[in-house]
Amino acid sequence: MIVAHLDLDAFFAAVEELESPELRTKPLVVGGDPHGRGVVATANYEARKFGIHSAMSCAEALRRCPEAVFIRPRHSVYREYSHHVWETVRGVVPTVEKTGLDEGYLDIGDVAGDFLAARKVAEAVQTAVRASTSLSSSLGVASSKVVAKVASDHRKPAGLTVVPPGSEARFLAKFDVRRLPGVGPKAEERLVAAGVETIGALATLVDADLKRLLPGSVGRVLRDRARGIDPRGLELQTERISISVENTFERDLTDRAQLHAELRRMAERVARHLQETGRVARTVSTKVRYTDFSIRSRSTSLRAGIDDAEQIGELACGLLDRALADRPGALRLVGVGVSGLATHRQLALV
Repeated sequence: MIVAHLDLDAFFAAVEELESPELRTKPLVVGGDPHGRGVVATANYEARKFGIHSAMSCAEALRRCPEAVFIRPRHSVYREYSHHVWETVRGVVPTVEKTGLDEGYLDIGDVAGDFLAARKVAEAVQTAVRASTSLSSSLGVASSKVVAKVASDHRKPAGLTVVPPGSEARFLAKFDVRRLPGVGPKAEERLVAAGVETIGALATLVDADLKRLLPGSVGRVLRDRARGIDPRGLELQTERISISVENTFERDLTDRAQLHAELRRMAERVARHLQETGRVARTVSTKVRYTDFSIRSRSTSLRAGIDDAEQIGELACGLLDRALADRPGALRLVGVGVSGLATHRQLALV
């Protein structure tokens, strides 16, 4: 098994910086009210220089950095960017377990026969994500999920760490025990109180000490993980839930007729895919990316599924017009997608 864990770097803050580039040089905190009981969701790397981190109170973050900019989370915007990231990732590695908006596991073994090839695939994923969304990501590649997860955090931001088979326990040993997935605050407290401060120390616990510190089956699972042993496979979505096509232009476009023509060509490809697989779609979406890499998408849902290129194209063009009415500007990319897929045509209720 060759698995990678992908983690987008300071994701919420990175999206806010894309949306407002003037924030890139400022300490930025995404979270609640710093004058109330708000909590930090994430902070950019400028803010982290002041010791600000996720789950810290926003009041403490403000005390550490009075000049920090505080922004309330905009989850609908983050979901939009996340969708584009994972569509891009699946274009390189088809088999993915998405565990959050900003992280997930990739079955690299699907497309790479050994760890040397796996490194090249992981580099291709990072490059594709940055090219598609201008977001940076960190990856860990290993023989198990637990090692890949720890490895992805090892060289942030924009890092890549490959842990070859046979070196898992040695790689994990030096890290604080709290870094091991599955070790919560209470388990950490008991372990550290007993002098077990590193993952390596947990890996060497004998059965009697393990049972005393971590009763039940949890202790054995965590000791196995500390040794790099983790039999879990990826939890996969077995059914494709959307189809999309997009194109990045050689030069930015403003001409509405050209943009409409491009969307109609994409609609033909999407419709052909629907027809070849015997499916229809109830939701049509249009994606646009502006010259500053900010992304917008608009969608509309229908009462009955369709697979007709002309209908999909007409809807996509209308959605593009809506997006440009909300925010005019030159575009570097447009895309058409459909979702709400069904295997037969559903009649609209009248």
